[in-house]
Amino acid sequence: MAEWWRGAIVYQVYPRSYQDATGNGIGDLPGITSRLDHIAGLGADAIWLSPIFTSPMKDMGYDVSDYTDIDPLFGSLADFDALIDRAHELGLKVIIDQVISHTSDKHEWFAESRADRNNAKADWYVWADPNPDGTPPNNWPSVFGGPAWEWEPRRRQYYLHNFLIEQPDLNMHTPAVQDALLDTMRFWLERGVDGFRLDTVNYYFHDQQLRDNPPNPDGHQEMATDTYGMQQHIYSKNRPENIAFLKRLRALTDEFDARMMVGEVGDGGQTAIDIMADYTRSTDRLHMCYSFEMLGPTFTAAHFRRTIEGFQKGAPDGWPSWSFSNHDVPRHVTRWAKHALDQDTLARQMAALLFSFEGTIGIYQGEELGLPQAELEYSELTDPPGLRFWPENKGRDGCRTPMVWDAEATNGGFSAAKPWLPVKEPHLARAVSAQEAQNDSVLHGYRQIIAWRKANPALASGKTRFIDLPEPILAFTREANGQTLTCIFNLSPKPQRLEVGAAELVGPSTAKLDGSSLSLPANGHAWLTGAPDLTLKP
Repeated sequence: MAEWWRGAIVYQVYPRSYQDATGNGIGDLPGITSRLDHIAGLGADAIWLSPIFTSPMKDMGYDVSDYTDIDPLFGSLADFDALIDRAHELGLKVIIDQVISHTSDKHEWFAESRADRNNAKADWYVWADPNPDGTPPNNWPSVFGGPAWEWEPRRRQYYLHNFLIEQPDLNMHTPAVQDALLDTMRFWLERGVDGFRLDTVNYYFHDQQLRDNPPNPDGHQEMATDTYGMQQHIYSKNRPENIAFLKRLRALTDEFDARMMVGEVGDGGQTAIDIMADYTRSTDRLHMCYSFEMLGPTFTAAHFRRTIEGFQKGAPDGWPSWSFSNHDVPRHVTRWAKHALDQDTLARQMAALLFSFEGTIGIYQGEELGLPQAELEYSELTDPPGLRFWPENKGRDGCRTPMVWDAEATNGGFSAAKPWLPVKEPHLARAVSAQEAQNDSVLHGYRQIIAWRKANPALASGKTRFIDLPEPILAFTREANGQTLTCIFNLSPKPQRLEVGAAELVGPSTAKLDGSSLSLPANGHAWLTGAPDLTLKP
């Protein structure tokens, strides 16, 4: 199926934390391969592997030093081939993370580029002369704090790093850089990968005039670092030149059968939705995009509706990807806890909501267990933002702790050795083994709702139309192949009652229907057939 990705469910694996097969406390490819049955049994269609390439691990693999080899921490190319083969046997596609906006400062390209101004790769990274007073060339900040420029004494120039100092930005304005990156991606396509997740896809190009970014009137923070959110990043990212490169990426994947790309838009607000729409419009750009709009703290019916309708308006022929958690943000059952009766109820409702959305759906490992954000001590941290900005920013380690498989086993069955991040007691209580034994567990709920989505064409591929109702009710219809389902969600810890007219309650709903009166419990959800006429009752 050439467009298998439309409506698919993609399960994100954080390789360091999934399963340790070698006994060093760090997850690896053989460990992931041994656990693929769990992912297939959940009902997922694909896995997304966070970076597994050779890296000094200053940013846990998002600083690549060799794009065409596996880091020894995770295994070998042979281990990767074995993972691909087993995944395909189980009907799972394999998506790998491509971090091509920047490399590690240990990459051989950067070693050559930084040596002097006259070598063959002198223009492969973004270099700039200092101001007359020695300060950086402009006001661009790093996402991880401080200026986005670092001095290189050998060239007597600054280089750009949108993230860590150890992550110099590639100069995409240099055609040879684009060619080299496309060659590395071809390497993996020929090896059998089914797609790419493109990290920070809107950071690829910079303004060649190096103009200052203007202030952001909203002054919001991004990733809870210091002052990054105080600028409108119109010159350091989100550049129009990106579109032509995205078309080159699409042309490459189109040379192969049934391959796809999903771009991560590192931005917020309407800007993110506009970029998602722009990058997926027509058939010569990305297959789909996701942003951080549903990965933040906002939890209202109006927000979910505005996000989806914004994408629909901007890219009526585009395709979105939606998720509530990933390796960069606090887990959603913790992030949205104040809006819920309890953690398990929220986890089940959010599964029902997410799998009712039009688009491709992303699940982050452990989400199917209802795992909360782990609370770590400063001494346990590894993530650079947390180490730098503690305690206001505790970093991303709390959502990256090991997967819990067996409540009775050492470290939850993740590893016999001390794990790279600790396994906390609240997670052990939610291990796969414990939830398998409970018919009403979050894990069983995920399997049930995923099966419900796949069994109903309206949910799998139907168009979305929202219904006007006041907070805290979110309601919309999905329609495809002659089937119409009305999806209703009570986004509050208080019961709500609706008059629904002529309707029938179907699927794994948590509501009760008495004649034409629908009772939604706290954080309840319902799917209706028939001809509902919805009115919220006082």
